[in-house]
Amino acid sequence: MDVLISGAGVAGTALAYWLRHHDFTPTVVERAARVRAGGGVMGLRGEALDVLDRMALLERVEALNPLMGGAAKADGGAAPPAVVFAGDPRILRADLIGLLHEATRQEVEYVLGDSIATLEQDADGVRVTFERGRPRRFDLVAGADGLHSHTRSLVFGPPERFVRHLGIYTATFSLPGHLGLSGHLGLPGHLGLPGHLGLSGISRLPSMPGKAAVILGIRDDAEARAELYFTSCPLAYDRDDVAQCKRIVAGRFAGEGGPIPRLLREMSRAQDFFFDVNAQVEMDRWSSGRVVLLGDAGFGAAPTSGQSASQALIGAYILAGELALAGGEHTTAFAAYEREMRGFVAEHQQMGREGADRIFLGIPFREAPDTNTAGSRETAHAHLVRLKDYAPSFAVRRPP
Repeated sequence: MDVLISGAGVAGTALAYWLRHHDFTPTVVERAARVRAGGGVMGLRGEALDVLDRMALLERVEALNPLMGGAAKADGGAAPPAVVFAGDPRILRADLIGLLHEATRQEVEYVLGDSIATLEQDADGVRVTFERGRPRRFDLVAGADGLHSHTRSLVFGPPERFVRHLGIYTATFSLPGHLGLSGHLGLPGHLGLPGHLGLSGISRLPSMPGKAAVILGIRDDAEARAELYFTSCPLAYDRDDVAQCKRIVAGRFAGEGGPIPRLLREMSRAQDFFFDVNAQVEMDRWSSGRVVLLGDAGFGAAPTSGQSASQALIGAYILAGELALAGGEHTTAFAAYEREMRGFVAEHQQMGREGADRIFLGIPFREAPDTNTAGSRETAHAHLVRLKDYAPSFAVRRPP
């Protein structure tokens, strides 16, 4: 059975792995010219770790944990900083996608630099035309192309019907390690952290209402990541125009003091700059005929939930497993996939909304489970779904 996956992010590459595991034939189409785009640090917890373990990738993910045990928050007061990001593994988005791509590229066809133009469903399959490549037929199509999913728009309707704006935009980019950020961030409240811990800091700057800056020292301070947040009503801009996106961020933070001018200079040079809205996707159903949605395309909880990567990994495992269990009968499989995932997704979306509120109160939305109730709740919610043991099975193939 031939399955087209739109999107080579975490959800798409994980789905490709599990479909191949169950003897389906996945093809991944990705509009970018290469896999492993930018993005920030992603948390992994609960059953997502079990999924990675079943893929024999968990040890490699743990070895790539960029935070080396945590980061720290300073709020400008005299109290000692609270440790955050402890406990569950973290990984850079690009690193996780790189591992998943490496695990699939020998047995999965990747079509890079192209995207779906049209989808036409009939009783036997889906005819797909592409922006650049020749038309092809597939048995099923999975939209794993993110918050701004083109697949979703083609099949279900415009984004205005499904995307819920949380009023926050985020920019992330790398900082060179030579900035000497560890313990000398120029942020309110000297962090005073031991350099050997590989820690930088997380700080809310009191002088920036409606804005927040986060700096994460990673890989023993050989690198660092910056995250800039600001509140805004929906903005009109070209997501593919990096220069325009950088101008938007620079304009919002213009005139701020402390480390901000330095961060903006580094942002102007960053090659891995990523900018997007914090939003959620709320849909009554995730499939229509032979087309199904996965990850942020169908049920994005927003980065403020701390669960995007976990949802993508677990959703991919369950979707592929239910297709195998149903012998490729997509109607049965898609219904079971939704039943397994709905409660899990609803709780994470609630966390995403609460996380958005916490950012500008100076409370990190990704704190350690043993240091605050929000972190404990994240871990508890990660266990809202229980993974079935889907034995590998021969997938139904369309006759030649």
